Amino acid sequence: MIPVIQDDDFVMWESNAILRYLANAKDGAWLYPQDPRSRAPVDQWIDWQATELNPSWRYAFMSLVRQSPAHQEPQLLAESCALWSRTMGILNQQLERTGHYVAGQAFTLADIPIGLSVNRWYETPLEHTDYPAVRAYYERLSERAGYLAWGRNGTP
Repeated sequence: MIPVIQDDDFVMWESNAILRYLANAKDGAWLYPQDPRSRAPVDQWIDWQATELNPSWRYAFMSLVRQSPAHQEPQLLAESCALWSRTMGILNQQLERTGHYVAGQAFTLADIPIGLSVNRWYETPLEHTDYPAVRAYYERLSERAGYLAWGRNGTP
């Protein structure tokens, strides 16, 4: 399923593009800074989520959550789980550096897609490497009513 948004007569698809559009169209400068050097890390981490993090979990998610018959090869599942864990380690390192959110001290647009991916990590039945900064980030995001309702599927 591909997310789609219709804003009057304007229609677009792709979740991260929709996030950027909404931030630009609906006065979301507090989420998506106007200054190019402040915005660049936000874009960097949004793109990392789409190009590195998401591909790392695709096979494991299809196997363990969706239980797709086409995704039950044990070796490929083990490789996907290992890659997912290593990729979450990159996120853990970044969160150790920032101490709070992905792109720095403040919640930004980047925390929306990455926060959803973190929830997917914890909700997928697999052995999770202990990443303290990721766990603290997950709990910090969960203090936000919007994340609790939509990012954690309403489960505290």
